[in-house]
Amino acid sequence: MIAIIQYNAGNLQSVENAMKRLGVDAVLTSDKEEISKADKVIFPGVGEASTAMQFLKENGLDELIPKLEQPVLGICLGLQLLCKYSEEGDTPCLGVFDNEVKRFPNEGIVPHMGWNSFDQIDGPLYEGIDPKQDVYYVHGYYAEVNEFTNATCNYIRPFSAGLQKDNFYATQFHPEKSADIGERILQNFLAL
Repeated sequence: MIAIIQYNAGNLQSVENAMKRLGVDAVLTSDKEEISKADKVIFPGVGEASTAMQFLKENGLDELIPKLEQPVLGICLGLQLLCKYSEEGDTPCLGVFDNEVKRFPNEGIVPHMGWNSFDQIDGPLYEGIDPKQDVYYVHGYYAEVNEFTNATCNYIRPFSAGLQKDNFYATQFHPEKSADIGERILQNFLAL
């Protein structure tokens, strides 16, 4: 069973629909026991960091998520919340990735919205993926490139398009909205 963490964020339905297209049973849930027992966990989201973290804390998910041992995939806000800190709302986050999330400077159009290719990719999520293929982004904040970066993109500056540490994987882009390439990335995650 795939658990999609339901919390104070948008875009959860898109991920659930992507799982249905792949023929996978997934449940939207904030139940700690259900999340703990899932074969894999998806932590998606579109929203604001401090509000989302408040919901996670109120429901004990801030303590549960970093301790999960099965494969976990953070998407967009999910990636950012897996980092240690976000400038958005001056928010301490979950700390899985020892990394900071910063706001894009006003040197271009912010938020970064649309299709971009990768500068580099590495690891099992990107098996069979051509880095010249485009994936879909919508974000005004970014995770800095660091030791856990397994995919990069450049918009105003280089940033982490993907992160990986142990059983935790994360994408800044939206695989559920990235057509065939996104579907392949989700299949790669489900095959872990």
